[in-house]
Amino acid sequence: MTNLKPLNRQTANQPIIYPERIVQFGAGNFLRGFADWIIEQLNAQAAFNNSVVVVKVTPQGKYDALDVQDGLFHVHVEGIQNGAPVNQTHLITCVNRTVYPHDDYASYQALARQPDIRFLISNTTESGIQFNPDDKATDQPPASFPAKLALFLYERYQHFAGAADKGCIIIPTELIEDNATKLREMILRYAEQWDLEAGFSQWVSDHNLFCNTLVDRIVPGFPSARKPAFLDELGYNDEMLVMCEPYHLWVIEAPQSLKNELPIDQTNLNIKIVASATPYRLTKVRILNGLHTSMLLIGSLLGLQTVRECIEHPLLGAFLQAEAYDEIIPATDVPADELKQFTADVFDRFRNPAIEHRLSSIALNCTSKVKVRLIPTIQDTVNTRGEVPQRVALALAAFIQFYKGEWQGRPLPVSDDPQVMAWFREQWQNAASIDLLVITVLRNQQLWEQDLTLIPGLQAQVTRDLTQIAEVGVVPILEALV
Repeated sequence: MTNLKPLNRQTANQPIIYPERIVQFGAGNFLRGFADWIIEQLNAQAAFNNSVVVVKVTPQGKYDALDVQDGLFHVHVEGIQNGAPVNQTHLITCVNRTVYPHDDYASYQALARQPDIRFLISNTTESGIQFNPDDKATDQPPASFPAKLALFLYERYQHFAGAADKGCIIIPTELIEDNATKLREMILRYAEQWDLEAGFSQWVSDHNLFCNTLVDRIVPGFPSARKPAFLDELGYNDEMLVMCEPYHLWVIEAPQSLKNELPIDQTNLNIKIVASATPYRLTKVRILNGLHTSMLLIGSLLGLQTVRECIEHPLLGAFLQAEAYDEIIPATDVPADELKQFTADVFDRFRNPAIEHRLSSIALNCTSKVKVRLIPTIQDTVNTRGEVPQRVALALAAFIQFYKGEWQGRPLPVSDDPQVMAWFREQWQNAASIDLLVITVLRNQQLWEQDLTLIPGLQAQVTRDLTQIAEVGVVPILEALV
């Protein structure tokens, strides 16, 4: 990294040429490697011709490197797609500047008054879309993101006297179901709590489009060991460099008329404007997330550390393929062709040599993940085929073993609510037999919101699997199922 040029609009010869029509709340790795990369592609492929103003939502810290680089940064796309390697680097030029409401609230208000602003995009993490009853209309700014957005829209409503054409298209990317619906409800709740004029709530509802979304792309930053050589090749010192996988999916619940403003049909981007994101969410949760959870639970017992090790393991890799194609897909109410293509993409992603996805990073709150990702597949298989899916049931048995916290003298990366972890430790210490342990776990309605022993055959299958895990380990079970 010697004699590298600083990256900015002068050194890169990239003047600002597009009007500011997008406000982006946040500028973390995901938004840079997903939303900004997509906007750059839309500008290049479809003459979208939009630029972005970033808003720093939290008071602590600044996007100093982004500011010094005049909003420029590189996104490196690396991995496997359709079985072939992908290795591309893109200079992102669509971000113009940053606004800091906690330092300069007047600039935030002025941004709301810009007539060309049309799209509002956010990623404030799952905890960002929360209602804070202590926020006030007089705060400059209020603490929560929904309250900040409410005042942004109210400033816009007042400045343009409620003009219908000055509403915005709000596209949150936070990973919660019905993210835009929840955001709208909170804004309307603030309007009522703050006693804002009645016309504002009507304008929010009638002239702003809140789009629920589902997003999917792994954006892990950039490997520090590779960065010096990579920057030498670029010739620039890019402090905001980010890496991502080739796969991307943005499902947006909206009328098809949105394509008139978001010209996705003129691109090769995997963006879908749909009436309902539910089938896509179901597909992602059952297949991608379900396989992640299965490989965490079984792979940890095998002593594996990463997703790629699980996929390349001669037994577990074949087991996961069979779990996906023979058990999850038949139990998922989405057209099989779509599921098979999605599954093929998922295994390409799992094999990506450029991304080290550690199993420990999947382990957080695994109890709630098992409830959402694995139990529905078990229930639907029993309901439609009259049998327990053996591979998914094995993952459930491995879950109970995993929550003991150790296996063959090795600690396991259990990370959950302390009360949940303490409850499992107590069951392992006090259960008179594996049979009684399984019954106690499956009957815990605080974990599952139902009694899982009522699912025909499940208790017996999990008991057999957990007994065999204790007696001979996981390998013989995998051999039998593969």
